[in-house]
Amino acid sequence: MVRIYNTLSKNLEDFETITTGKVGIYTCGPTVYRDVHIGNFRTYLTTDVLVRLLRYKDLDVKSVMNITDVGHFRFSDEKNKVIDPIVDEANSLGITPLELSGRYTEKFLKDAKNLNIEPSSELPQASEHIKEMIEVIEVLIDKGFAYETNGDVYFDVKKFDSYGKLSGNTLDKADALLEAVRVSKETDKKDSADFALWKAQEDRVMSWDSPWGKGVPGWHIECSVMSMKYLGISFDIHLGGEDLIFPHHEDEIAQSEAFSGKTFSKYFMHTSYLLVDDEKMSRSKKNVYILKDLQERGFSPMDFRYLTYLTHYRSYMNFTWDSLKSARSAYMKLLDFVAKNPNSNEVSNKYEAKFMEAVESDLNMPKAVAVMWELIRSKESESRKIGTLKLMDQILGLSIFENAKIVMDVPENIKEMSRERDSMRKQKKYLVADQFRMKIEKMGYIIEDGEKKSRVLKRI
Repeated sequence: MVRIYNTLSKNLEDFETITTGKVGIYTCGPTVYRDVHIGNFRTYLTTDVLVRLLRYKDLDVKSVMNITDVGHFRFSDEKNKVIDPIVDEANSLGITPLELSGRYTEKFLKDAKNLNIEPSSELPQASEHIKEMIEVIEVLIDKGFAYETNGDVYFDVKKFDSYGKLSGNTLDKADALLEAVRVSKETDKKDSADFALWKAQEDRVMSWDSPWGKGVPGWHIECSVMSMKYLGISFDIHLGGEDLIFPHHEDEIAQSEAFSGKTFSKYFMHTSYLLVDDEKMSRSKKNVYILKDLQERGFSPMDFRYLTYLTHYRSYMNFTWDSLKSARSAYMKLLDFVAKNPNSNEVSNKYEAKFMEAVESDLNMPKAVAVMWELIRSKESESRKIGTLKLMDQILGLSIFENAKIVMDVPENIKEMSRERDSMRKQKKYLVADQFRMKIEKMGYIIEDGEKKSRVLKRI
């Protein structure tokens, strides 16, 4: 039985599908106006492990992730200056907003593939679903949950009795609620807690016709519309980062359930923050890293994927270069073990069961990885170890067997250069040794130094 922590109930629950044998999963995807950072990818890896687990258990999984290619404006300061990240970035580059979003969507998908994240069943783009968003907004107005004023449409939060059931920011906690949603200088709302479904935008590059005039959809409405379109009015699991609990997911619930009169998502799962050196990622601190930054330092996407498994998805993950180096070392040892042993399909039922028990317990990947290493160090036969690792990797997604063949494929001339470097190090000729290292790395290989000697591996 798979158990997951449901943010709605604040409890671990046995996972039960709405429709027997089928699972609908929705994940809030990226806003594509710049590269997606590793903190976002930690969240997407949570979804990937969950999808792999449920498919391993022979469930028919339909996963949907949105692409936000519509620039949602916000007011930046007390001067009420409107900024729109997609439009403003596109203007700075002299291209159209959709050209910009297309460029970064392609880069996102390439990074996701390099991380071995399985493609979503559906990858809807917000810009292609404006018509459906308008239709849902019209229904909300007709049902009395929304109102129009000067071309803007807002959701009337006080009309939705169970507002706050996900985040705890209920209407009786007015001060906390208003502080959390006070992101603009809007003055045309009935109540400061109301949120935008549609905003008038007559003079912006990216806007659409609507019954209320030209404008853009609110941020929250796009996820409600696309999740319900591709998964149905009610679906099984909604995932996202912890920062989306409020207001984004809270507002999704309100407008979706007001629209349909039915439960929106049965379960909500949230991945916690990724910190860098114990600090929140911030562009001003220059500690926001993308996958390319890791690769340029000689790390593979699988090194990062492995690293994320060492912290439970609901706990803060502290990223450091030293921790990534340790993860790379562990991953290389894993590949080394596989490369040294012949292929096998034999399975240790004992270790398969222990591994599955960990993963099924709210995706306890730290414990799952510990079980994997326990297997490798155990007295099980080498053939059973290899066969069981094959099964584990269906969920781990570390491409262990594919990459084991690649990293060990080192030509003799590179090995000889590595041996010469070791000789220089023993003679304390470190400058010459460093020159060997740089030459080897430029040729597409990496060196791992041990106490007595180093080994050279092909970069993945």
